[in-house]
Amino acid sequence: MAKISAPSLPLEKIAALSRVQRILICVGVFLILGGSFTYLIYMPRHSKIQELKKNLDELETKVAKARSAARDLKKFQERYRNAEVRFKLAIQLLPDKKEIPTLLEAISKSGRDAGLEFILFKPGKEISRDFYAEIPVIIEVKGGYHNLAMFFDKVARLPRIVNILDIRIRASKGAEGLLNASCVAMTYKFLEGSPAKTKKAK
Repeated sequence: MAKISAPSLPLEKIAALSRVQRILICVGVFLILGGSFTYLIYMPRHSKIQELKKNLDELETKVAKARSAARDLKKFQERYRNAEVRFKLAIQLLPDKKEIPTLLEAISKSGRDAGLEFILFKPGKEISRDFYAEIPVIIEVKGGYHNLAMFFDKVARLPRIVNILDIRIRASKGAEGLLNASCVAMTYKFLEGSPAKTKKAK
């Protein structure tokens, strides 16, 4: 079997070349080696590094969004809990249908205890809202200024929500020192079958 031997370097030919030619040969060899390194080793690894960097940036963006969403969720849950507490407190201040007559009697009694004379006490038509209804009560009374102030204070202290609206006061004819006052006492009640009603029952 014949042996294959590597060709010997023609050193004598290289030595015979001029200095400029030898420099050009060295530069050519360097460029070939550098190009091979760049094409075979550096570029594939550089592309891989860039791909990994892109994936890392995407992951960091997703993590940042997830953290932001977690913070927002925590804030939302806190606001929801606070709103639920306030809602439950408000529910306790709204009477059921069966409690309305008692509430109206409490308003009337507050006026009598304050020393007022009732001229008109007329519950109006219910106004349905979301889970509750408004019941306006038209009131006209006669009495002194301090009696009126005492009446409004007593109504404000009732265990149920009652808002006094449209207050009008004028001097009472033929009664010195007395006033005629009219207002609307807005009361509220739960609507039967509302979700809030179910929560209250629980």
